[in-house]
Amino acid sequence: MLEFKNIDLTKESLASLFVKDEVVEVAFSKSDGELLSREGPNCFQAGDALITGSTGDRWSVSRSRFDAKYTPVAPVRAGEDGCYQARPIPVLARQIGEAFTLARSSGGDVLQGQAQDWLLQYAPGDFGIVENARFKKVYRPLA
Repeated sequence: MLEFKNIDLTKESLASLFVKDEVVEVAFSKSDGELLSREGPNCFQAGDALITGSTGDRWSVSRSRFDAKYTPVAPVRAGEDGCYQARPIPVLARQIGEAFTLARSSGGDVLQGQAQDWLLQYAPGDFGIVENARFKKVYRPLA
């Protein structure tokens, strides 16, 4: 299995910019915990966003990063549980042709992707994995 360490998609010729177009359901955690996404464990702290995507996939986003990535859908107000729209923030993505692993961040949760899944880089040292079918439904190339 391919293991990515110290990767930087800004230096990868096979990486391209995409934006997410998705409304998600969010519940803010009342306590610390862990949820198991399709790609692996997502540890979270009280106050972090627990997200269910339009395809049923679940993951967590730290509260400190959530507001920059999502905006509430009326009548929901920021910080309340409910529907949120992903902000159209460009992310670098590269499809990987074989099974692979990757840490979400330095020392963070280790995720596992299958052949043809997508490796995403949100910022330096901040990564994710998205299953190919889900990627095709919610991401579009940056025009």
